[in-house]
Amino acid sequence: MRGRATAMADKIRVAVAGAAGRMGRASVRTMALQDDMVIVAALGRANQIGRDAGDVAGAGALGVKITESLDEALAARPDVLVDFTPGAAAVAHARAAIASGVSPVIGGTGMSSHEINELTGLADARRVGAVIAPNFAVGAVLMMEFSRQAAKYFPHVEIIELHHDRKRDAPSGTAVKTASLIASARGEAPAPPVKEDETVAGARGGRADNVRVHSVRLPGLVAHQEVIFGGPGQTLTIRHDSINEDSFMPGLLLAVRKARALSGLVYGLEKLLEL
Repeated sequence: MRGRATAMADKIRVAVAGAAGRMGRASVRTMALQDDMVIVAALGRANQIGRDAGDVAGAGALGVKITESLDEALAARPDVLVDFTPGAAAVAHARAAIASGVSPVIGGTGMSSHEINELTGLADARRVGAVIAPNFAVGAVLMMEFSRQAAKYFPHVEIIELHHDRKRDAPSGTAVKTASLIASARGEAPAPPVKEDETVAGARGGRADNVRVHSVRLPGLVAHQEVIFGGPGQTLTIRHDSINEDSFMPGLLLAVRKARALSGLVYGLEKLLEL
């Protein structure tokens, strides 16, 4: 028994918020298979309260009941809170987690820059490790990095992001992050050669950091983005496709394993990949 208790003590104790959602279920299934992690709490939807998080995720019973009480989840003494809930809920969860010394690892989007700055200040002040990643897919992070590099040589660029029709925020956090990286690399956006006449409002998309962004929402999609650069006589397209939720799991596991060693908040998985 002592050996088993020691082994359990060595594991990363994880609570999952949004455990009944698509990403939450995938997270539970993945972390249940890890030798160095144990799921100790799960937050979920009202119609799933009281059910075993493992059963809901298709991982088999884990002995962890889904609750709607964040206080109850934190009372299970997690080391890390994995959170895929929408922006406002994720911010509230992160505030409470940081105050309790628990490292939030947030994959939900829809947070404002003010909210991100607030959480950064809280985590830095308490020296609690925290991670916010607009996208946990390593391929998507590389797509953003390659786009940043290309923007130095191709200042004319537009972003098209495509997601399932259940996604609430537009543009996606990945698109916003990509636009920010492009803007920092290219400097001032080139002026259009003509005065545009948008006969249908929104036809030219929106602007994020003065980069055109177009959002598509359709059933059958998961998460996709292409960044199209144009130059004299040539175009360059950098595209990433997430076919299913498994694409996000290696990056999530990396964040969970590294979060406790941080002494503040890290925004973007690329910081953990040391790109």
